[in-house]
Amino acid sequence: MTADPVLEAILTRRSCVRLTGPAPDRDDLIDLIQASATAPDHGLIRPWRLIILEGDDRQVLGKAMRDAAADPEQGDRAATRPLRAPLLLSIVFCPERDHPTVREWEQLAAVAGMAQTLQILLHSRGWGTIWRTGSIVEAPQVREYLELTATEQLLGWLYIGTSPTGAPIPVRKPVDVVSRISRPRHAARV
Repeated sequence: MTADPVLEAILTRRSCVRLTGPAPDRDDLIDLIQASATAPDHGLIRPWRLIILEGDDRQVLGKAMRDAAADPEQGDRAATRPLRAPLLLSIVFCPERDHPTVREWEQLAAVAGMAQTLQILLHSRGWGTIWRTGSIVEAPQVREYLELTATEQLLGWLYIGTSPTGAPIPVRKPVDVVSRISRPRHAARV
């Protein structure tokens, strides 16, 4: 597609619904998280933390999801969701609410930037990912299992693993970016 590996990774990254093992080992994962921590972060607050879930931890999370479900049938489906990948990273927003200069929305943007950078880095190394969210992130049972504080917000899970081999990369329809770019009406033309 392109000779630029960064552009290639950005253009070819897709969410992978089905992921199998293996997943990155701890050292590789830590290296990629370290690199993703360089994403823009006004004030260098690092308003996030990641909770690693693998092995039986995923089943315990599934039990918390089952307990949070409205009915048994929903609960049974919810309990299997964390098993869709060998490794999950819980993305936790930890805002510094009384920061003198960095607003909370800027801190949230920093977390999203870090998570997106991590997805691109994982993809560039051949790993598949999908960022899963939903109302379950607010369930008391899930928050309790993850030991979240009252000021923390769960932004979902980054599911990580191996993508099915030979799966074609879906073509994305180009976005009409020109229609989303403007200038103030009275801007000086240079």
